[in-house]
Amino acid sequence: MNNEIRNLEPKALWNKFADLNAVPRPSKKEEKVIAFMKDFGQKLGLETFEDQVGNVIIKKPATPGMENRKTIVIQSHLDMVHQKNADTNFDFDTQGIEMYVDGDWVRAKGTTLGADNGLGVATIMAILESKAIQHPAIEALFTIDEETGMTGAMGLKGGLLDGEILLNLDTEEDDEIDIGCAGGVDVTAERSYNEEEVPENSVSYTITVKGLSGGHSGMDINKGLGNANKIMNRLLFDSFENFGLQLVEINGGGLRNAIPRESVAKVIISEIFDEAFVFDMQEVINDIKTELKTTEPKLQIVIEKTNDMPAGVMDLGVQEGLIRALYAAHNGVYRMSADMEDLVETSNNIARVEVKEGKIKINCLTRSSVESSKMDLANALRSTFELIGCEVTFGGAYPGWTPNVNSPILEVLKDIYTKQNGNEPNVVACHAGLECGILGTNYPDMDMISFGPTIKGAHSPDERASIGSAQKYWKFVLEILENIPVK
Repeated sequence: MNNEIRNLEPKALWNKFADLNAVPRPSKKEEKVIAFMKDFGQKLGLETFEDQVGNVIIKKPATPGMENRKTIVIQSHLDMVHQKNADTNFDFDTQGIEMYVDGDWVRAKGTTLGADNGLGVATIMAILESKAIQHPAIEALFTIDEETGMTGAMGLKGGLLDGEILLNLDTEEDDEIDIGCAGGVDVTAERSYNEEEVPENSVSYTITVKGLSGGHSGMDINKGLGNANKIMNRLLFDSFENFGLQLVEINGGGLRNAIPRESVAKVIISEIFDEAFVFDMQEVINDIKTELKTTEPKLQIVIEKTNDMPAGVMDLGVQEGLIRALYAAHNGVYRMSADMEDLVETSNNIARVEVKEGKIKINCLTRSSVESSKMDLANALRSTFELIGCEVTFGGAYPGWTPNVNSPILEVLKDIYTKQNGNEPNVVACHAGLECGILGTNYPDMDMISFGPTIKGAHSPDERASIGSAQKYWKFVLEILENIPVK
């Protein structure tokens, strides 16, 4: 199957991507890919080492005639988001990604593809291996854990790198050059609750929300996509208000950086409301599907009666607080940037809702390019959940990357892009967590830029990479390397 991928052009890029995708590389479990990358550099006879947190650095001297150019750092992250469809049988810890070609797109079978940021990693590997590509001295930086905390970038010490320019290969539109990004903070709300006996004459139901698009909780947050946790809570709210629904458990969403696609809740209803409950729920379902018919045409909401009566249900007082808090908690765009057109400044993703066996846990990811606005929204969420007795903690905070419109390397890239394509690139800041802002804390004088090939549906099983864009991007990379300024 992956031989089809290896025959794509440019072969140097796609072959390295196929090699990489054969290696399991979940965030926080990067041992296999770290060993793979160190082995790759050592077999090339290049200086290769792992820093104290697990980042891999490989250094390659300039090709003949390029010794007077500035040393560059080329950087991508090794880990990938692991999401799969509910009906896909796949073990991310042991299996390589199964890829196939679909027209102009490379896709994976029922899982994320890993093009974010595997195509960046593969690009660097191809450059390091090549004996024909002209380039200045290179410091290849492969960071870990970008997707779930950016601990690799945070742990990189000053003094390990000498490069004056950093090329980050983690942007997902090939006509964009990124010069700034959002920072983020994890917001986690937790509390315990007592379970009550199931009332007599109750019937049990399972409610399932599925078929949503999902996507990147930063880059896709302004697209009007459905959030499975918010949709599920809307259903629970309506049935609690009208029929006294009681909650058994919720299993909704997954990773903080992915818009939740699925949620499953187990509930009970008094049998006297059985028919009315089903009828009313169908009306609410029809309303939701109508509202989301453009952005979520594959949305499914299924209500099934079950024969398994639970041992207990959530305390009604806690349940009422939980449902109202989730309704009140902000999800989606909070504020648009006043300085850059069409840029989301601040947002939140209610990523995970888990209710089971006396424990509630809610995971959010709050993003903003403005630190004070990020904390404003985080504190709003904190206040909402504290009102129902939750303990709320902030963690995994990372800074944004302040745009530098006077960046010298930006001018180089703009000139090359315009010459190659006949039009100017879009110079933007993105609502995602690029590592440039973090790396800049220990390397404040490094001139940084981010770009990459077109990737759609990142952080979801619909992730796909454009073959034509990869060819355009590869040509762009090669000319950038040839035009790095002199020291």
